[in-house]
Amino acid sequence: MTAFEGIRIIDLSEGIAGPMATMLLGDLGAEVIKVEPPGGDRMKDHPGYLCWNRNKQVVTLDVHSFAGLSAARSLLASADVAVFDWAPGELERSGLDPVTVRAANPALLHAWFPPYSPQGRWSQLPPDEGLLQAVTGAAWLQSSYEDRPIYLVTPQVSYGHAVLGAGVLGAALHERARSGEGQAIVVSGLDALGAVEAGGTVHADGMFRMGGRGSRGGVPNYRLYECSDGLWFFLGSLTPQFFLKALEATDMMHLMTLEGVDGDFASLLKPGINTQVIEALDARFKEKTRAEWLDILHDHDVPRGPVGTSREWFHSETARSNDMCLEFTDAKHGKVEIPGVPVKFGRTPGSVRGLATPAKVEALPAHTPAVHGSNAGPATGAGPLAGVRVLDLGAFIAGTFAPGIMAAWGADVVKVEPPDGDPFRTYGLGFIGYNRGKRGLALDLKKPEGRELFLDLVRVSDVVLDNYRNGVRERLGIDYATLKQINPRIISCSVTGYGPAGELSPDPGFDPLVQARSGLMAAQGGDDEPVFYQIPINDTGSAMAAAFGIVSALYERERSGEGQEVLTCLANQSILFQSGEVSWYEGRPENPRGAKDCIGVSALNRYYQCADGGWVLIAGNRPEHFASVCVALGHPEWAGRLVAEKALLEGVNSPLADQIAGGMAAFPRDEVVDRLLSRGVPAAPALSPDDLFQSPWLHENSYFEYFDHPQFGAMMGPGRLGHFSRSGGGYPRRSPLIGEHSVEVLEDLGIPAERIASLIASKVVLQG
Repeated sequence: MTAFEGIRIIDLSEGIAGPMATMLLGDLGAEVIKVEPPGGDRMKDHPGYLCWNRNKQVVTLDVHSFAGLSAARSLLASADVAVFDWAPGELERSGLDPVTVRAANPALLHAWFPPYSPQGRWSQLPPDEGLLQAVTGAAWLQSSYEDRPIYLVTPQVSYGHAVLGAGVLGAALHERARSGEGQAIVVSGLDALGAVEAGGTVHADGMFRMGGRGSRGGVPNYRLYECSDGLWFFLGSLTPQFFLKALEATDMMHLMTLEGVDGDFASLLKPGINTQVIEALDARFKEKTRAEWLDILHDHDVPRGPVGTSREWFHSETARSNDMCLEFTDAKHGKVEIPGVPVKFGRTPGSVRGLATPAKVEALPAHTPAVHGSNAGPATGAGPLAGVRVLDLGAFIAGTFAPGIMAAWGADVVKVEPPDGDPFRTYGLGFIGYNRGKRGLALDLKKPEGRELFLDLVRVSDVVLDNYRNGVRERLGIDYATLKQINPRIISCSVTGYGPAGELSPDPGFDPLVQARSGLMAAQGGDDEPVFYQIPINDTGSAMAAAFGIVSALYERERSGEGQEVLTCLANQSILFQSGEVSWYEGRPENPRGAKDCIGVSALNRYYQCADGGWVLIAGNRPEHFASVCVALGHPEWAGRLVAEKALLEGVNSPLADQIAGGMAAFPRDEVVDRLLSRGVPAAPALSPDDLFQSPWLHENSYFEYFDHPQFGAMMGPGRLGHFSRSGGGYPRRSPLIGEHSVEVLEDLGIPAERIASLIASKVVLQG
């Protein structure tokens, strides 16, 4: 039995987000029927198509014809889940909106994945990752040497859209299993931004963001360094303990005595001081080869990651140990390699059974929606995970943000921290962004009384999540085997750096270490130096994958009554979030390559600066876009000098690009956008950090919500991670202070008052 066996999904989406979301449910046993137009999916020729549509049956229907629409409606009447990614208004025009479709199938989960937003100025743009990064501010949040937006050559927001969407579908199926009712769901590109930038789009007056000019990393302890042989590695000493080990390994401990530092790790992060430390370490690391430094740092237990390529990583021992590189035979392409299943289940494992296969509607078996609920689910508005209790042992981002996502879906999440707190609290706004919605319990698990109390909490909880290094759970006596004896229904999820096996499995795994090893940094840097992605995609991706794994196990538990262990790791997501880039067959097209401060990949697909200093992205991808750009900029004569098909191939720094740059520089940003859009050219303004928190479009779509924090005052951050029409959701509270809710949590879970007082007195529990 697999988690979603017996579930039928009708996938009417194209591209990445919708197909990849349904792929993840298909890996776990769902029957996925993909409905494509007569011309096929818009990304049918992309290598990633083979991965994103595996395990699916593909039928061809023209849903804009009477016969095709009738056939689609018949399929939807038999479905448990329907997924669309159509532009706003298209579903209503076709009669495939949730109200109309659910009238014939009330148990249906009608899921809409709009590429941008449900409404507003930019909601009608054609699907394009670059445009999404531009209008959401993701492009300008990326660190750079020059103050300008950066074109990311891998579609990280779209990948986030997919994995977040899979989790939303799993949470809704779990809720339906209890209530017996379907509902409408919306997971937009803005929701995806709220997930991948949960810590990057949090704002508080008077707080500075750590960083600096360049794309190697703005702080000395967490940064790319070049060695004497010209090779690069990432130093991942995120915590004070790790950085002190790094200084010892490099014989640079004297940096802690610099004026203004005086032995305080936090002072190293201040502007000015960090520059001195970076310069000193830059010089030091250029004294030896990369291989020498990697050995030295390893011997001192310092996290570090060499910069490699995605092809090398996809065939690495780590990928093999995690079953993340699979081989199939395709009728068109021959030998095909695609990523494996990123989340592992102890009792109901997923699988990739094959590539997509063509099918006929009339040959599909009959299906009745798999509704088991008794209409006794949670109250409307409480969230699809209302009634689920999660014990969050996570720290930093990957582990602790997964419960944060579940808190936004209605779970009661208790952040269980050691008395000195999550080490990531040092990083201010980021910590707040990844820990919203939780209650805080400070507990010393290393003391016998602390472990005993934790196990008592396990008895009355549903989920335990951690991101300890391999072996730590066993040493603490809170591994899955132990938890299962106490509560057979418990779901235990562990997020590690590199998985449970393989040569890297004992190592700590921070996001940029995996960015470096996986080829992400090299791809973005191209022929220049590697680039550190500002989006911590392996961290946030692993959090989303863990949340998806947990809700899948919760859904399966509704049928079996049994819990299980769920495992994932940053290494798996480093492949999943490059699935289109690593999927391989002989003769496949080359992946786009970036550059230092990359502004695009061609003359008609890049950023241009305008007369007022603002930037606009042109995302031209069809021959007619060339002539339209020329006319829009007042130079129709340019179109006669170059064949349109050739114009699409012109380089990012070509003479054509110089011409367009001159034309764009003659007008202010907003006029340029109007000129291009009025001629049918895909284009959008790049939101700067100053624009981001004031964007009318973001506020119109309720991207932000306001909340108060006792330390930082009035704040704003992403408001929700998906919308559920009936069950509601959203963050119920801000992030907790250390031990802020210790007494409240223990009282709620039935711990007697005298025992609570004793635990506080003995410092097993910290009362905030």
